[in-house]
Amino acid sequence: MINVGSSLPDIELVGTDMKPMRLSEVRDRISVIAFFPGAFTSVCTKEMCTLQDSLGKLGGLNAEVIAVSVDSPFSNKAFSEANRLEFRVMSDYRREAVKAFGIELEDFAGLREYTAAKRSVFIVDSRGVVRYKWISDDPRVEPDYDIIVREIEKISEEG
Repeated sequence: MINVGSSLPDIELVGTDMKPMRLSEVRDRISVIAFFPGAFTSVCTKEMCTLQDSLGKLGGLNAEVIAVSVDSPFSNKAFSEANRLEFRVMSDYRREAVKAFGIELEDFAGLREYTAAKRSVFIVDSRGVVRYKWISDDPRVEPDYDIIVREIEKISEEG
């Protein structure tokens, strides 16, 4: 399980462009890693669009958003394009990150043995250290976006 103070694990995710990215490579800026249960679901769409709308403020704080789901890169690409998301939407189709972060959402939407990601947010500083974490056991609950911005501002002020 990943906790505040942990370094990001060396797990490979796949982007909508089919190119791999290792989480351990997230460096040089503050990163908001937002795990979501499923592309095209109503709450996930609202969450990702809210994060998209926050990009202007986050960019001013030298922060980026990286969204992660267990959906295929193909589904994530369609989801990203349909919602005009300007941040990376990564696939954890092997569920390695979900397991490492301890955020498995088993039997998602009543689908027996289908494991998705719990809706969760991890804020990582420019050294790849987790500085904030929020996890919901209820996939209908969104994060507090004001808290996310405040945490980024706090990390940004620390330099």
